[in-house]
This record gives sequence, structure tokens and C-alpha cells, in this order.
Amino acid sequence: MAVSVSNRKKVAELAGVSEATVSRVLNGIGPMKETTRQRVLAAAKQLNYELNAIASSFARGRSGNLGVVLPHVPKVHLFSTYYFSEILSGIGEEVRSKGYGLLLLFRDPNEVFDYASLFRTQRIDACIVLGASAIASEREGIARMAGQRLPFCVMDQRFDGLDVSAVATDHEQGSYEAVKHLIAQGCRRIGFLNGAPHYSNSVDRMSGYLRALREAGIEVDESIIYRGNYSRKSGTQAAEAVHADLGKLDALFVANDRMAIGLMQGLRELGLSFPEHLPIVGYDDSDVASMTEPPLTTVKVPFYEMGRLAAERLLDRLSDPDNESFAFNEILQTELIVRKSCGTHRSGESR
Repeated sequence: MAVSVSNRKKVAELAGVSEATVSRVLNGIGPMKETTRQRVLAAAKQLNYELNAIASSFARGRSGNLGVVLPHVPKVHLFSTYYFSEILSGIGEEVRSKGYGLLLLFRDPNEVFDYASLFRTQRIDACIVLGASAIASEREGIARMAGQRLPFCVMDQRFDGLDVSAVATDHEQGSYEAVKHLIAQGCRRIGFLNGAPHYSNSVDRMSGYLRALREAGIEVDESIIYRGNYSRKSGTQAAEAVHADLGKLDALFVANDRMAIGLMQGLRELGLSFPEHLPIVGYDDSDVASMTEPPLTTVKVPFYEMGRLAAERLLDRLSDPDNESFAFNEILQTELIVRKSCGTHRSGESR
């Protein structure tokens, strides 16, 4: 719908700003103090002044949408996983607060995805790539987008050698703290159930695990390093191998809570209890971590804050398109949450 100059003038007078400022706020253009933006929006609401955001976006050559591109994995319910749901919640909250739309799209991880077409057809103004890995097809798609200097970032994944914006967590430090905690409780033979190595965060978790062992003078035993794929099923499937190695294990560190819970379920079916037979530490601090029996010691990852920050930085870029120094690399910190799943000293005392 068209917006009259007289209505815009009334909003400006009520908010105590210029008409140009009203236009910039309602069109989402340029940097703006949050107090000013809120004052203009309050005045517009009071005067029942509305702007057709879609029409305005197309007039500026924009869609008004932030795109999130996720991997399509058959038979996997992505939105029910803590990782994806928390990151998407953070993205969604920031997008909503800035008056943008959110467009979810799916890619086949085994094919090179044409990200640029989403920008050419004005379906999106910026893009967040979620769940990416270092496999060749994924890297090529990201490299093409980076080469065209499109406004995008990847979540929780490094692409070394490419100028790619990213928001991630310091998984190396998070894993280090988890294993260091087990060592402090008297554990020396600490196994590790990791995720797939084509994710950089799996590599980082491994680095933290190895650093903690080496600092403590503990020789690495590769026979008690296991691999899953971050699914609960892969944790359950690892139970037989872990059970067979029980005589070599003082404790086990698991790269995410879903695998840890699956592993505990599988080991419980084989007659084990926790932490009496095997202290376990997970990773993520998902919603169910505190509800397992026993409650799971885990590493808290700020997934919600990661999603919100990624959206914030991208939308800031859209408000300042002439900024050449756009690329950003945000690393958030983890926190060890100690519960009862690793709560028995090797001497048998409870903790």
C-alpha cells in the first residue's frame, strides 16, 4: 500500500525525529540507535501508521527475507534435535525483532548447492548455512558464494582457506575442560565417542580431548576412541564395543548428548549402571540432559546465542552494504555442567 507524506510527517513530529529517519526505520535502512527505532515504531503504532514491508522491500530490490539453508537428511527429524532447534530459535528471534522474514530451504549435502540463485531471484537478502561439513560438494558451494562476496555466514563449521564469515563455539576448549574434569576425579583411561570427522567441530573436540590427556601425561589409546554420527542411534550402536572394552575404561567422554543418551541406554540393556560401572560426560547440555537417570554431566553450548548473533551480524551488514570489511568470525565459549553421570570417584566415594 502507498504511504502518504502527510502520515509520515505526523509520525516524525510525534517521535521527535525527521521524516527521513522515519523512512529509514520503517524500511530497515542504515544503522540506527535502538532507542530512536523504538520511538519511531511506538509513534507509528499510536497513529495506526502501517507500511507494506513486502512492497517496500521489492522497491529497494530486497526480499525482506533472511534465508537459512539446512541439509536434507532422509528419515532424520532435524527440527526435533536440540542443535538445530536452538540455533533456529535464536535466528528466528533476531529476525523477528528486526522486522525480517525467515525462509527455510533444504540442500542435498551430496550436490553443489546454487546459493547464488537465491540472491539473483530475490528470494533472500542474506543467508545462514546450517549443518555444513567439509565434504567436497559442500565446500564448493560455500566457495562459490564466498567468491561472489554475498552476505552469508556458516554456523559452527570452519572452511580453511576461504574468506567465510562464521559463528561457532570453542569446542576444543569445551572438550578439554570435560576431559580435564574426569582426570581430576582420578580417571586415566578415558575413552571418547566422537562424531564424523568431516565436521570441523568433531576435529576440535578431538583436539581438546588429546590436549587434556597429553597435559596430564596420559598416553593416548586409540583402541578406546570410537566414532558415531551425532545421532542417538549411533550411540546405542557403540554400546557393544564400549562394553567389550570395559576393562580398559575408567570413564567415557561423548561428543554430544544424543549419542551419550543412546550409549547409556545400550549399556544399561547390557547390565551396566551409571556412574558405578562407567562415568560418562556428554556435550551440548540439551533439554534432556538434566532429565536422564542419572542426570548427565555435559558441556553447555550456547546454540541459541549463536543463532541470534549470526542473524544480528548479517542484518547489520544489510543496513551498511558499502562496508567492505564485512567478514566476521565469532567464537562463543562453553561451560561445564557437572551432574551425577560422572559422580563416583574411582575409590567409590560419591561426589
